[in-house]
Amino acid sequence: MSTFNENNANSVENVEAPKHKRRKRYSGTHPKRFEEKYKEHNPEKYADMIEHVIRKGNTPAGMHISIMVKEIIDFLEIKPGQNGLDATLGYGGHSKAMMQCLQGEGHLTALDVDPIESAKTKERLAAQGFGEDILTVRLQNFAELRSIAEEVGPFDFLLADLGVSSMQIDNPERGFSYKGDGPLDMRMNPQKGESAAERLKSVTRDELAGMLWENSDEPYAEEIAKAIKDRIRKRQPLETTADLRQTIEEALSFLKGKDAKETIKKSCMRTFQALRIDVNSEFEVLEAFLDALPDALASGGRAAILTFHSGEDRMVKKALKAGKKAGVFTEISEEVIRPSAEECAANSRARSTKLRWAIKA
Repeated sequence: MSTFNENNANSVENVEAPKHKRRKRYSGTHPKRFEEKYKEHNPEKYADMIEHVIRKGNTPAGMHISIMVKEIIDFLEIKPGQNGLDATLGYGGHSKAMMQCLQGEGHLTALDVDPIESAKTKERLAAQGFGEDILTVRLQNFAELRSIAEEVGPFDFLLADLGVSSMQIDNPERGFSYKGDGPLDMRMNPQKGESAAERLKSVTRDELAGMLWENSDEPYAEEIAKAIKDRIRKRQPLETTADLRQTIEEALSFLKGKDAKETIKKSCMRTFQALRIDVNSEFEVLEAFLDALPDALASGGRAAILTFHSGEDRMVKKALKAGKKAGVFTEISEEVIRPSAEECAANSRARSTKLRWAIKA
């Protein structure tokens, strides 16, 4: 018996205790990696940190600051008992403001194609008192507006925020931004369709150059398209955001002078934007949405649309003008509405925003 206990004790001594792996601490100044910003990912626990980040004009990691909320709410004139649609749920800031106007009466349907973020937003809004009695979240693309309106419409008020949410852009695992390093994905729904890396392999050089010019007015479309396709032809890796950024930088290395660095940065931004638009068929989706918009609204219904680049804005402007000319809309915003200087100072991502609206006859 004693021998067993001695052997047992020896075996226990020889077993190494599992080492405790400490989480990398937040430095309190400028953590570099998305996952290191654990305080920003916990707004309920670290409210002071969140306020500090926002006060500096930045967006906390994993969050999204809704743009032009006051202007949108002022225009929509939401009343208790009405039926509304948020065509792009995102982080839920606009949805929350609209539901507050309903005062517990009426209903809001919210759409999103991102299964990851929409589930988080639904849970977060439910915890704030906006449950299924007033909010229905549907994992659908707003290109399906016609069938959605036939089922749960018509809508007294409608909002479509066409921007990509900050929590998608900032997370390197989603592959939307040239600023981080992650898989070159860019799909709003990472469970469907071709990733950006796969798309670059299948597209021709001429098609790629056309995509860069048409989707983002990239002045160096030909040079960038050639460099990308040459790299793929040579079987060099082009699977990450860093790979694509490096390829763009090498393609434009002929640029010299004090403005070269800024010019290359803007080309990176435009190239990533153009590819994201293509991967998610954003223009085709917007066209289907605008085509269905008049029939989706109730008589006197109000629609507000936020755009973030010239291609989107041209499409929205053209559709609303055509609707007014046809007598479908009684009023439209004749001039684009911009966020205030104060909002742009507090949130740099608001600077490119344009708001247009329409009222159904």
